[in-house]
Amino acid sequence: MPPEKSTQEITLAVIQTACSNCNLRELCLPLGLSEEELDRLDDLVSTRRRVKRGEYLYRAGGEFDAIYAIRSGFFKTDVLLEDGREQVTGFQMAGELLGLDGISTEHHTCNAIALEDSEICAIPFSQLESMSREIHTLQHHFHKVMSREIVRDHGVMMLLGTMRAEERLAAFLLNLSQRFTARGYSHADFFLRMTREEIGSYLGLKLETVSRAFSRFQEEGHIAVQQKHIRILNVAGLKALMNHQPI
Repeated sequence: MPPEKSTQEITLAVIQTACSNCNLRELCLPLGLSEEELDRLDDLVSTRRRVKRGEYLYRAGGEFDAIYAIRSGFFKTDVLLEDGREQVTGFQMAGELLGLDGISTEHHTCNAIALEDSEICAIPFSQLESMSREIHTLQHHFHKVMSREIVRDHGVMMLLGTMRAEERLAAFLLNLSQRFTARGYSHADFFLRMTREEIGSYLGLKLETVSRAFSRFQEEGHIAVQQKHIRILNVAGLKALMNHQPI
């Protein structure tokens, strides 16, 4: 039986080279633009760059001059705490933007690191601002993207502030499921690009706690785990757990 689409790598072969024919355009900035406006945005994209696994796209403190649309691959963002530990602040996948953290201070406030071989489009921010003033559809969508980031940050705060360990992991897996679905992949069958230690850092949990929660979910039939391959078997069960309901 062939593997489901979501278990396959998002290869460069299925990602086209310009905004006007990119498979991800509805998830990225060009939503709703005319062909002429898409051509202008194509010209704005200054660099299409491959980022190797483990390579930094940018570092905290670095000068901000562009935002980055992820064409393929997977990234994490993190910050260095005073005690030397790394705190993961987010995971980003194809169709999402990186670099918005630098808009307010004109310097990046976190690191962005590729979790697998990836490709990004660099969009100079000053030119994007100018074009947004001329193309109201672009400006409106960019505001929506920024709002989405604010809502996501608020969701993480709620996650860390009100949920028990297993509820946090359930919410994390369901969020990944929704994001894979938006990209045309299976909601229930995917690979985790991040380590369990990185998941723990993001969720505010120790590695041992994350491992125990994965084991419990598997024992109770909510998921099947084979190394980094996850199959969600009981979406309703995970949702009930996250919402403090009896399973």
